[in-house]
Amino acid sequence: SKITLDLDLAKEQSDKNPVFYVQYAHARIASILRKASEALAAVELPSVPDVQLLRHPAELALIRKMLELPVVIDQAVRDLAPHHLTYYAQDLASTFSLFYRDCKVVDADAPALTAARLQLCRAAKITLARTLELMGMSAPESM
Repeated sequence: SKITLDLDLAKEQSDKNPVFYVQYAHARIASILRKASEALAAVELPSVPDVQLLRHPAELALIRKMLELPVVIDQAVRDLAPHHLTYYAQDLASTFSLFYRDCKVVDADAPALTAARLQLCRAAKITLARTLELMGMSAPESM
């Protein structure tokens, strides 16, 4: 079958390039976690985040999307179709972006919710990194 490669798109560093988009999401989460650590240095967060506080639809959508990874891996292996991982990675990055847009992650006045949302960010970062690794791509901490 014929394959068309858009080399200009492959070199482009924007959300039009799917690899850049997913890697940027990973780097963005890393940045959020670094900035949160600095901003919350004087705030005492719970040592064990109460993830039951995560009730916003965007939070729940992100959790559901992360839980799909084992199913996507099974499907990609079973069907010999690695493109399932690429679509999943893009969907996960997009779902994270919606969560970040709709939910204030760092709020010194709500330490319990902040701790839970930071835990959600860490989980999303790990999930994106694993997906990128499975596809043979790097998961940069900054871009």
